[in-house]
Amino acid sequence: MDAPVSIGQSLMGKHLHRSNEKYNVLRAFSSHFRKLLVGSLSFKEAEMRLLEGGQNIPIDHNFPSWWQLWCNAFIHPFNIILIIMATLSFLASDNANGIIMLILVMLSVGIRFHQDYNSSRAAMKLSELLRSQIRVQRCAGKVIQTELVVQIDYRDIVPGDIIHFSPGDLFPGDVRLLTSKDLIVSQSSLTGESGTTEKVADMIEDPSTPLLELKNVCFMGTSVVSGCGTGLVISTGSRTYMSTIFSTMGQEKHTDAFENGLRCVSYALVCIMVLVVPIISLSDYYASHNLGESVIFGISVAVALTPQMLPLIVNTNLAKGAITMAKDRCIVKRLSTIQHMGAMDILCIDKTGTLTTNRIIMVHHMDSWGFPNERVLRFAFLNSYFKTEANSPIDDAILAYAYTNGYRFQASKWRMIEEIPFDFVRRRMSVIIERDLDSIWDEQGSYFDTTKYVITKGALEEVLSISTLIEDVDKGVNLTLTPKDREVVLQKSEELSNDGLRVLGVAMKRANTIIKSGPTKYSALESDMVFLGLISFYDPPKNSAKQALWQLAEKGVKAKVLTGDSLSLAIKVCKEVGIRTTHVTTGPDLDILEHTEFHEAVRRATVLAHLTPTQKLRVVQSLQKVGNHVVGFLGDGINDSLALEAADVGISVDSGASVAKDLADIILLEKDLNVLVSGVEHGRLTNGNTMKYIKMSLVANIGSIISLFIATMFIQFEPLSPRQLLTQNFLYNLGQIAIPWDKVDDRYAKVPQGWSATELPVFILWNGPVCSIFDIGTFLFLRFYYEADQVSDSEFFHSAWFIEGLLMQALIIHMIRTEKIPFIQDMASWPVVFSTITISAVGIMIPFSPIGKLMGLMNLPLSYFGFLVVLFLGYFSLGQVVKRIYILIYKRWL
Repeated sequence: MDAPVSIGQSLMGKHLHRSNEKYNVLRAFSSHFRKLLVGSLSFKEAEMRLLEGGQNIPIDHNFPSWWQLWCNAFIHPFNIILIIMATLSFLASDNANGIIMLILVMLSVGIRFHQDYNSSRAAMKLSELLRSQIRVQRCAGKVIQTELVVQIDYRDIVPGDIIHFSPGDLFPGDVRLLTSKDLIVSQSSLTGESGTTEKVADMIEDPSTPLLELKNVCFMGTSVVSGCGTGLVISTGSRTYMSTIFSTMGQEKHTDAFENGLRCVSYALVCIMVLVVPIISLSDYYASHNLGESVIFGISVAVALTPQMLPLIVNTNLAKGAITMAKDRCIVKRLSTIQHMGAMDILCIDKTGTLTTNRIIMVHHMDSWGFPNERVLRFAFLNSYFKTEANSPIDDAILAYAYTNGYRFQASKWRMIEEIPFDFVRRRMSVIIERDLDSIWDEQGSYFDTTKYVITKGALEEVLSISTLIEDVDKGVNLTLTPKDREVVLQKSEELSNDGLRVLGVAMKRANTIIKSGPTKYSALESDMVFLGLISFYDPPKNSAKQALWQLAEKGVKAKVLTGDSLSLAIKVCKEVGIRTTHVTTGPDLDILEHTEFHEAVRRATVLAHLTPTQKLRVVQSLQKVGNHVVGFLGDGINDSLALEAADVGISVDSGASVAKDLADIILLEKDLNVLVSGVEHGRLTNGNTMKYIKMSLVANIGSIISLFIATMFIQFEPLSPRQLLTQNFLYNLGQIAIPWDKVDDRYAKVPQGWSATELPVFILWNGPVCSIFDIGTFLFLRFYYEADQVSDSEFFHSAWFIEGLLMQALIIHMIRTEKIPFIQDMASWPVVFSTITISAVGIMIPFSPIGKLMGLMNLPLSYFGFLVVLFLGYFSLGQVVKRIYILIYKRWL
């Protein structure tokens, strides 16, 4: 019973208190260990424990139902405004306008709901991949208990179950090992480190051993790489280590500047409506003395002030971006993330599999003094070639290196006598081979005797420990391996390790006789070896990674590497892909810093290694709150979940852990940074077209309302009737549907584009009056040139104002959409141009058509259209001057 006490002390040690990762397993383990003494759980007992403790679900992540998605799509400030306006229109008997606004709301909600629902279904399908069957030992029988090994769903595992595991299996809970055979486990999902860990059942741990370094415990979410064994489940569900370290999940993300900005616009428009609409209504009533008409006119003004198409345009923009990204093998789960991609200026990425190929290659084969040596490669090759166990990536790398570099070691002329397999106590493996009798001459034509050879490859320290001689290539003799020689070899190994390489040792000896049996057989064979040299390996960076990072940097997105791997390995990879390594740090170094120093270290560092999950979270939050950055995080492990949830743009891959995919905003079907480059481009385009619509609609609408207000004060009739005003507004909104298919300026797409709460009012103050100046110019022209200021002239005035207002709003699109000179330096996309021409033509034709007669419009003289040409030339000239001054002052346009 010593083992339970030891593990309990380890799990409750100061390591947990320091990291604040609560984990109480001692009591549970002791009781279940006592249960183990009398046998496995019965099916009835397991069922009772399942009812008592609940299903084995580590993090209960519920997918939203269809009605929740519909409510999220429906509840938007502009949708609410439109519904209120529609209701007022129905009350004022303006049913046509009310129906139009409700249709706009339904279209917007429908697009958003459709995209969110499809994304949610895709995420649910991905989550199903986690479900697996676990082999469990259970007792059956009413009188005589018989132990059976059955397969059950991982969710039905309970504390006290004895599980059987083999390579490829995931541990369904936290498990105390009972038996183990050559057990190797990957804990990368928890630690982020790409290496593996040996686990041994028959071991009593020291109480001071860090939690994740316990050899006799395996944790939920980790997987078996090789070996097999049995274990006692001590914790499941929310009581596992994985669940406790992620207990902070579910908290809301920090404030979304884009959504808050839209809400501020909504509230500002409501305030303007409350202020302006009553004044306009009263002014109209003072002139017409018709309260009903004045109320309807006021409602029409409020409708004209509202950017009714905003939800539709925004959601169409986002949906279009999501569809385009899907073609690039990228699933967008949350539409607003596309806008965040455009604003993202820092991308935090994990090294493993993102920057690297996850495929080991051989780099060096050198003697003890660091010089290339073919004999080292020859014997390493023969060792790997004759290995009969499943080849590791190391063996594959050695064989691939020899074949691709033209070495011909003629393995067919050798035969294997025996193999000493690898184990994690010796940390090496050996083969005993001899030359075939038919081929006793080597490649150089010299005699090669038929003596048997023992060839050993493994961890450098272990290979040195069984070596007594060292090969001197220059002298062609074997010398005694002295402490100084060992120091030289270890120093060279350290240099290679600091370059991010993994180093193994190679040794050999002649064995004239083979010990056939006995307890000392292997130790006798692996002794008095001749140390030959070193071989090194490397996980190379992807060919596409350097180009992708360069493209991201060009677009103003800085990359920071947040990894659980060692600092030296991270630096090596980052140097090869072009990430600066001037400022680097590690998790333990960050832990000892004060708050101010921590934030400064995070700001400066480009490589942060050996990080725990909570440290990754702190780094992301520091960049967001202190650095005021829009942060993206790319990760695929459970250890990345905290950072994924906190980031503005959480990105995972379809091969990642289920929890990571659930929390991610975007799921990549290929772990390739080039997909993210494309995503940033789509985000900038979406953001640019959204800002175009917001700014041009507010400038046009507010400028139009100011003009209507001024005109109402000086003439005896309404500048436009409610029906005319609503028709004009409807045509203008219809023409803006093409905006999501527009392009953006190259300059705009090159830098991150965030939302500025103070910029929009300033933009409107600069550009709104420009529109009003020319509207007022039209008013003065009509009054003094055509003398249309009496009630009898209202039909002519309405027709002229209707066409001028509609054309002005249509052309504002081209003035606002680019910082260049419209139609000369930059032309809009063909859908926008076609939309402008169509809406303008329809607007000009209406007064001349029967529909125009029904609306109270009339034919206009040709001279008026000549005036409009001059008017709009003046508008574009003055508007361009104002634009250039604005850009000089504020250094941006959209």
